[in-house]
Amino acid sequence: MEEIKIGDQIWSVKNLDVDTFRNGDPIPHAATDEQWEEAGENGTPAWCYYDNDPANGETYGKLYNWYAVNDPRGLAPEGWHVPSDDEWTTLTDLLGGWASEDPGTKMKSTSGWEEDGNGTNESGFAGLPGGFRYLYGTFNAIGYHGHWWSSTVYDLDTALSRRLDCNNGNVGRYLYNKVYGFSVRCLRD
Repeated sequence: MEEIKIGDQIWSVKNLDVDTFRNGDPIPHAATDEQWEEAGENGTPAWCYYDNDPANGETYGKLYNWYAVNDPRGLAPEGWHVPSDDEWTTLTDLLGGWASEDPGTKMKSTSGWEEDGNGTNESGFAGLPGGFRYLYGTFNAIGYHGHWWSSTVYDLDTALSRRLDCNNGNVGRYLYNKVYGFSVRCLRD
């Protein structure tokens, strides 16, 4: 896995693109809206490509629901983990803090963002706007938003995530329902 050291952390440079857990068990592929919605209703892991198009996977990796992120079989490859909310905060603090106007600019790739929203990628994070999948299966915001899960649960239904937007340089910290489909970045153990 290609990596970049940012401060004392070592991050993967690309979004996760695996279809098996660390132990080799397959992660269910939810290719239809119905399969995605069913996985969410049952609280079971699922992955997909944006718009169910494998070509999007080549650029943006896979989208995962939070049940895949939190599965005890391990979503991240050996030696890696899905970063916690605190680990995301360490990254954004190093780049200027969440309220600053430029940590997101430093994390965004230099191309691929709509509305002239490209970043400087000063950090080497190379964040891309991979969009997301709603709980009912529809897709949204490719080219406009990049969403990444944290491993931190908030309550029964929600978990914490980070978001980059095309129209600003912030790094948003949000609660989303665990059934949403977001990208995943990995952090070295």
